[in-house]
Amino acid sequence: MAVYWIGDIQGCNAALGRLLALVDFSPSRDQLIVLGDLVNRGPDSVGVLRRLMGWQGSVQCLLGNHDLHALAVARGVSNSKRQDTLDGLMNAPDREALLDWLRQQHLALWSHGVLSVHAGVLPGWTLAQTLALAHEMHTVLRGPDLSLFLTHMYGNKPAAWHDDLAGLDRWRVVVNAFTRLRFCAADGRMEFVNKEGAAKAPAGFMPWFDVPGRRTADITVAFGHWSTLGWQGRSDVWSLDTGCVWGGCLSAMRQGDDGLRSLVQVACEQAQKPG
Repeated sequence: MAVYWIGDIQGCNAALGRLLALVDFSPSRDQLIVLGDLVNRGPDSVGVLRRLMGWQGSVQCLLGNHDLHALAVARGVSNSKRQDTLDGLMNAPDREALLDWLRQQHLALWSHGVLSVHAGVLPGWTLAQTLALAHEMHTVLRGPDLSLFLTHMYGNKPAAWHDDLAGLDRWRVVVNAFTRLRFCAADGRMEFVNKEGAAKAPAGFMPWFDVPGRRTADITVAFGHWSTLGWQGRSDVWSLDTGCVWGGCLSAMRQGDDGLRSLVQVACEQAQKPG
């Protein structure tokens, strides 16, 4: 058995198929952990969802910002953006089944000794707190308050976590950390404007995984979301969004029964301009 952590697919179903063929993936033997942004910007979001949905039991997925955006568009609480490619999903005959499956997915997973998220983890959060907050949001996303949350999801404030946060402010901070985080200040304040690589951090900010004293620094965190960062294969972080939808690669980290890990990549034919 092998486990594969796969970066942002974003509707690039053909590249996903080539990657899985390259590693001879078998849903009866192997496991996939997909790090969010399953849909949007690429040409075949429906194909990605149908493929992964058909392998329930062998696949676990994270929710990314594009996945939450798709849910918001489907519920009529957000408008499509110029570069969205969600029409196929919104008009699919099995739309409701696909969207219902999507909303059941995770914001954080602890599996095989690795913490998986889409974007990041706030430096003050422990592993236990991270998983507890993810579970709290799972209840919201899978429950009757989904439309309420999606209506108020967008926004950059509050910019930092406080234990006494409640209601929509609490939910927004948690989801922003899990699905949008790149740069963070030493005091835990998040910054959402800059989308450049680590070398171009705004003044007073740094990559979230480099904040001194980060409380998850003793474990490996696998994440996507940050295509301009590129592949980072450190002992404490794997960054697996290598810009497939922008003409880069689709990347996966493989861990075999022997515990050995290796990076697997395939080129992607899709080439949009970032935005």
